[in-house]
Amino acid sequence: MSGLRVVVADDDVLLREGLASLLSAPDYEVVGQAADGDELLRLVREHRPDLVLVDIRMPPTFTTEGLDAAAAIREELPETGILVLSAYVEVDHAMTLLGSGRRVGYLLKSRVVDLEDFLDSLERIARGGSVVDPALVQELVSAQHREDPLDALSSRERDVLALMAQGRSNAGIAQQLWVTEGTVEKHVRSILLKLDLPEAETDNRRVLAVMRFLESR
Repeated sequence: MSGLRVVVADDDVLLREGLASLLSAPDYEVVGQAADGDELLRLVREHRPDLVLVDIRMPPTFTTEGLDAAAAIREELPETGILVLSAYVEVDHAMTLLGSGRRVGYLLKSRVVDLEDFLDSLERIARGGSVVDPALVQELVSAQHREDPLDALSSRERDVLALMAQGRSNAGIAQQLWVTEGTVEKHVRSILLKLDLPEAETDNRRVLAVMRFLESR
């Protein structure tokens, strides 16, 4: 991969110039620098770069201007690679970005100090891959552990739910676990209660329970 045309967007002029300096090698050409989302969009539409580096928070409100600009770029020019840089791990923002498809990445600004790794990340995005900061991965793993809806279930209830996920009836579960069908029915009622699945006319609570189980895997 060579000759990547890049636009760099960050309201911090020192960081912006620093990134541009890092990309002064022959394999890169910085075709524009932007201090806010509007300027970034203008430069991208004008130069059609291969890759955009953008801060997640930029003027005027310093909330999601960078992310909003990235979403607009992805909509208008889906083949443009996008690397969002953030000072902090922001899970919701990162997942919104990463869910937009290929040629996308999310890195903490602190990762830029490792030049070789940083440039490798840019190359992977430009080739069509995705890059996720290790700190974000750790946060997602921790969040999943904290929010696991199955934590409230007993060991036996988990066994029952796992067999439900295999499509077994109450009778089939009873046979597998060597218990009575009435005992299985009690476990199922307890599972539905603990998973906060109230009775409803349109929703099959058993299916919803299985979906919770599969999501937690």
